Amino acid sequence: MKYQEKHCWLCLLSLSLLLLFWLGHLIRDLLSPAGQSNGLRGYMRITPGKMDQVLHMHCSQCALVSSSGQMLGAGLGEEIDKVGCVIRMNNAPTQGYEKDVGNRTSIRVVSHTSVPLLVKNESYYFNQSAGTIYVFWGPERNMRQDGHGHTFNTLLKIAKKYANVKIYTVTREKIQYCDGVFQNETGKNRMKTGAFLSTGFFTMILAIDMCDSIHVYGMIDYNYCSRANHSVVPYHYYERNRLNECRMYHVHEHTQRGGHRFITEKAIYAKWATRHKMEFKHPSWSL
Repeated sequence: MKYQEKHCWLCLLSLSLLLLFWLGHLIRDLLSPAGQSNGLRGYMRITPGKMDQVLHMHCSQCALVSSSGQMLGAGLGEEIDKVGCVIRMNNAPTQGYEKDVGNRTSIRVVSHTSVPLLVKNESYYFNQSAGTIYVFWGPERNMRQDGHGHTFNTLLKIAKKYANVKIYTVTREKIQYCDGVFQNETGKNRMKTGAFLSTGFFTMILAIDMCDSIHVYGMIDYNYCSRANHSVVPYHYYERNRLNECRMYHVHEHTQRGGHRFITEKAIYAKWATRHKMEFKHPSWSL
């Protein structure tokens, strides 16, 4: 009888230790910063033959550099390059603009519509900038993986050609999550209002996922264009002859179908800045 009791106690002790070990791992995963344990779910790597690698990225400080003409003459390049992780968008170049926007690029978030622009200059983006991580987003019809997703097929060819370049796609579930965030913040269904989320929106979501603190450069606030003394700058710092920024924002905000709600999105970012460690520079925001 004593032997049986001793054996039962040993079994219970073993089970208890196993349970504590499992709980320890669970608590560690829950408390560890984004990207250090299970990675950033919602971002899958495009590699020939498989799609099961999530993005593992965590930064204590991030510089999110806008593509806005506000960056012209900013002279912030040296400051930006000193930040741990530098995030850029679409095809925004650094060559020729280093003094204002810096030279380093840790992550580049790219819209499906900008993929042809990167392919057009693929040597610059995927060869010279081989250390950059690329995150592409797009609608399901373009990103589907059954052979009929035009954009996904292009990215797969790039991944095969430049095997060392890390190329990720935003999953359908993550895009649906972002749609839900937009609706929760505005009370409006994105699709019913005829709006498309901007690359800036997906970039801000990613930055919140992976960065402890975010320094946003060159992004105007939602009231900027309504001020009488606002500066007139190009929509993009690298496209001088396009519509000016505020005019572009107003056109998109009020178009019935297919527009980005840039001004509404900026109002959402202002809310997020009260809940996350986020600072806006050049111009600075009064939160």
